[in-house]
Amino acid sequence: MVNRIVFLLLLAALGAGGYVYWERSTHVRSTENAYVNAEVAQISALVSGRVIAMHVKDNQFVKKDGPLFDVDPAPYRVAVDKARAQVALARQGSTQDGAEVRALEAELARQTAELENAEVSKLRAESLLAKGFLSRQSVDDAASKVISGRAGVEHARARIEKARVAIAPANSQSPAVAAAKATLAQAQLDLDRTRVSAPQSGWVINKSLTAGTSVNPGQPLFAIIADRSFWIDANFKETELPGVHPGMPVEIQVDMYPGYKFQGHVESIGGGTGTAFSLLPPQNATGNWVKVAQRIPVKVLFDSYDPLFMPRVGATATVTIRLD
Repeated sequence: MVNRIVFLLLLAALGAGGYVYWERSTHVRSTENAYVNAEVAQISALVSGRVIAMHVKDNQFVKKDGPLFDVDPAPYRVAVDKARAQVALARQGSTQDGAEVRALEAELARQTAELENAEVSKLRAESLLAKGFLSRQSVDDAASKVISGRAGVEHARARIEKARVAIAPANSQSPAVAAAKATLAQAQLDLDRTRVSAPQSGWVINKSLTAGTSVNPGQPLFAIIADRSFWIDANFKETELPGVHPGMPVEIQVDMYPGYKFQGHVESIGGGTGTAFSLLPPQNATGNWVKVAQRIPVKVLFDSYDPLFMPRVGATATVTIRLD
């Protein structure tokens, strides 16, 4: 009797185990080949100079636009003052250009009056020559004055046109003033960039920068892990992906928090296997070949975050997808 009961219990256990195996193999996809990832912003200076102050520590949480460090602003303040002086000089030069145009216009009026007088004198000399009261030389002298007067008028007009080029059109500013203002704007921008701020909220990592260090634009100094940007890179076998599609609910267990389950969803399925985009992809067309199921990355997003159980980049996890 006892043996029969044991046999029945063993049979029931095997049946339950078989059902669980069938259930998981047909309705569940799970992998331990999964790792936490996040958006990481590399921090660098936008201007060169010496760091004079640090406002954050390693692993510190900072808010967006919060101060990170300061580059010595002294040379950039000097550049701003110099640029402001150039704007003032350009405006003064523009005013002088206007005064010069008015002076040249007055000179043109004088040259025009002299030309008209020379033309009248020439006509009078020709009339007197016809009557025998003047010599041919006097008429020739009058004609020379007319030619000289016309040349003077043309020269004055050319000088006016040249002077007007440097003057801005109506309701505008001169090119010199515009260029000086652009230089001032760039100098002010460089000065503002001596205070480096956080591009987004997150945690400071890999900080080795200290006050007194000289930095250059584009030089990586440390990084910020963006807050609430965590996801899971789960690497499933290609044979496990049929039936998996974006939007499916996912259960996540991060190894550093045993017993706690995160909820997420499938965000996307990778466009290729991990080996296909490696530095040295396998060449299956050469040598002996053994068929091995490849792994394809699946991006899983967290649905929510608990401050007491924040994920950490690189932590291992177990991902379970139910196909129902």
